[in-house]
Amino acid sequence: MFKVAFRAARAAWPEIRLLPLRAAVALGSSGLGQPVRPAQLWKAYVIVLPIGLATLWAIPQLTWVMSPSIDAVAVRASAGPIRKGDYVMFLLSHPLAGPKPVNVTKQALCMSGERIDMIEKPSMIPGAPNGRYDGWYYCNGRLLNVSKPFGRNGMKLDHWQPKLGTIPQGSIFVGSHHPDGFDSRYYGPVAIKRLKRMEKVL
Repeated sequence: MFKVAFRAARAAWPEIRLLPLRAAVALGSSGLGQPVRPAQLWKAYVIVLPIGLATLWAIPQLTWVMSPSIDAVAVRASAGPIRKGDYVMFLLSHPLAGPKPVNVTKQALCMSGERIDMIEKPSMIPGAPNGRYDGWYYCNGRLLNVSKPFGRNGMKLDHWQPKLGTIPQGSIFVGSHHPDGFDSRYYGPVAIKRLKRMEKVL
């Protein structure tokens, strides 16, 4: 054990010997073995510290969007009522999302009280079994998106069946225009109280 420790110390000695010189460089000297220039260090602090503190504050304010279905890389919380087209975030619990609830970012596509129609058509997705139907979703007559019979991992997907003809009060149909998005096409409108309004940053 002593021999191993001795070898490790001997291997590290060249770096240990340079520590005082490296400290001098950190304190603003122009190079190893040169006089310390503390004024240079303070100039560096004036530039670096504000940038570092601003970054430290900004990063927790952002949420990075991992889904390709949303046209945003980063979003942040934004106060105010949710309007059609706004980005929203909520906690999703579903077997397709994984064993634990996950935060997902979608868009508000059809609002409370607006007309929602779904027309079933035989699935045109390659590989879909016979007898499977896709759901074509319309908000006030405008096509939102079309459901798929199964996900990218092969899991069977059942599309949401509207019963009232309108989005229930206090709920919003959320999603995107990406064909592979996992959204209200499959789990229905989401309660507004579960949604957090977001705005695109990147």
